[in-house]
Parts: sequence; structure tokens; C-alpha cells
Amino acid sequence: MLQTALLATRRAVRDALREEFGSGAAGGAAAGAGERGPVVVALSGGADSLALAAAAAYVGERDGFAAAAVVVDHGLQAGSDRVAERAASQARGLGLEPVLVRRVAVRESSEAGGPEAAARDARYAALARAAREIGAAVILTAHTRDDQAEQVLLGIARGSGARSLSGVPPRRELGDGLVVLRPFVRADPSITRAVTEAACREAGLDAWRDPQNADPAFARARVRASVLPLLERELGPGVAAALARTADLAREDAEAFDAMVAEQIEEIVEHAEAGIAVSVAALAANPAALRHRIIRRVAEAEFGRELSREHTLAIAALVTHWRGQGPVEVPGITVSRAGGRIEFARRTGSPRRRRGCADGDRAEGGGARGVAGTPEAMEE
Repeated sequence: MLQTALLATRRAVRDALREEFGSGAAGGAAAGAGERGPVVVALSGGADSLALAAAAAYVGERDGFAAAAVVVDHGLQAGSDRVAERAASQARGLGLEPVLVRRVAVRESSEAGGPEAAARDARYAALARAAREIGAAVILTAHTRDDQAEQVLLGIARGSGARSLSGVPPRRELGDGLVVLRPFVRADPSITRAVTEAACREAGLDAWRDPQNADPAFARARVRASVLPLLERELGPGVAAALARTADLAREDAEAFDAMVAEQIEEIVEHAEAGIAVSVAALAANPAALRHRIIRRVAEAEFGRELSREHTLAIAALVTHWRGQGPVEVPGITVSRAGGRIEFARRTGSPRRRRGCADGDRAEGGGARGVAGTPEAMEE
């Protein structure tokens, strides 16, 4: 019997790795196993990551990549240690080496995103540490087209912009030469959850089913179990694929905007006595989409702050609706207009209420008051 699902997952991994390292560098078994690795598979034991692990083991043996696996135990469910060890045993059975199990502490945070975001941050930090320990330059994750569609729907529900609507990027740089690749998202056509489940059946692999994926307490689980199936029933089949295409289009636009901002920012930003300054004329000359991105880029690059749309518009009003108003207070930053410059300065302590300022110019009790300033909540 032709194992079409296994073939599709193997092709996706092979193409992603050859593109990353170069087709010549990955030129088949003659290159020698391990010469272009190792690569690390992020493994949970679920169907998606198990299919990825099987494909990576197969491709690694033939294309000269040593394939390792890292299983992250979040410790959020009873018996999670047994689930992690079972996944690690399956990875060893597939021929992945080394196989590491890392337990992480997921700390509750007051930041937007909740426990899912906290778990994700802890997971990627553990994966990066393990990859560097192994000496790997690439981490493979098993996101599928279904994950992409869910991400886009969640972004729409938040009122997000192009960066969030672009979903899960096929490639993401973590710094220090380490990258994350998502072969199943990158593939054309992209790999679905149905394909990974079929690949596991064809390979004789028993995948773990995470009960949290069916827990309606999580927004993503509700999207997966209820929202997407409803859209497919009411609008017809192909909604998930259409949402994934939307992510691709949004990513192209976001990357183009990012490049335009990078070209301009060196010319229009200068150091000020208390921080950083941006030319009012340059901001005014740009369309709103670029103007807002420049403001957010300054806040993030210079102060480590991610501004909500509300904060961004309050700062932009110093350019577009100038009437002599006072400074705008946003988390960690005081922004004011001085002559022909918008000056950003690091703020310490609580901002004072300023009489005569519009509500949008106040950090507390006004329109610039803190809202979720995470990448998911921002319009980027």
C-alpha cells in the first residue's frame, strides 16, 4: 500500500532542510550522516510532532542530517512525566539521538496571553537551551495548516493587524544562529492534522492525545472543536485552507512593511538628551501604516516595550493632531513633542495626571491606558 501521508511529511522535512542548508550541502547519503546536523525535533508525543520525528529520522539518515529530539514536560497535567518519557522512548525507537527530556516551570504571568502563552515561552526557552547544548542550529516544530487557520481566527477575534494575522511563520530566527523551521506549514500544499494522523497510522505509531486540546477552557480548543467545524459546515469546505492563505498574504505584507521601516528608521531617528527622537516631518510624510510601525519599532527596539494600538494612536496624535498637548504616558515611556521632534524617554514611577491634556494623553484613567501590549494583541 502506498504510504502517501508518510511520503508527504518526509518531503516537507526534506525540502525545508535542503532550503535551509542548501540543496548541494544536503546532497544525499553520500554527504555522511551528521555532517549537516544535528537538527532538533520538538516532540510532545502527539500525532503532529510524532509524524515530524519519524520524517526527520528518515530524511536525516538519507540526507546526512543527525536528528535529535527534545521533549518538554510542562508539568501542567497529572502524569505528564510519563507522557514525556513515552514520547522519548518512541523517539529513540525511531532512531533519533540524542533524546532529551526537559521539565520546565510554567510561571503564571499578569501579562496578556495567559497560561498558554506562558507555557509556550517556557517551551521555546527550553528548546533553545537544549539545541545549543546539542550543538544544533535548527529546531523543527510540527505546526500544521490547521494550527495556522486557528491562529488567524484568534488574531481576527483580537482585532489584530497584519503581523498577528500572518500566523505561525515557516521560519523564525531565535538569535545566535539558531532558527525554528516549521516544515509542515512551509510545504505546498501545507500538511494538515489529518495527514499527520494518517502518517502515524502508516508508520505504526501510537500518538498521544492531549486532553487540553479538547478543554473548552482554552480559546484555541474552542476554535478547533467548534468554530472551525461550524465555519466549514456553514461556508463550505476549504475554510482552513483559505485562512492559511490569508496568513501567507498577511505575512508578505508585514515583511514588506518591516523592510520599509528598516530602510527609513536609521535616517529619521536620532539620540536625544533623555532618550530617542524621531522627526515630526518624517512621521507626518508617511502613511499611517508606516508611521505607526515606526513608532512601535522605536518603543520595542529602544525600550523593550510593545505598544497596543491605543498607545500607538495616542503617540501618533502628537504628529497628526498637534494642538500643544502635553506628553503621552505609555508603559515605561514618556513621549512628548519638542519643536520638530517626537521625543521618547524612559519613564520611572507613576505618571501624574496633567490638566488640560486630552484623555488620550494620560497613562492612567485615559485613552492611553494599558491594554494588552503583546505581539498577539498589537497591530504590526
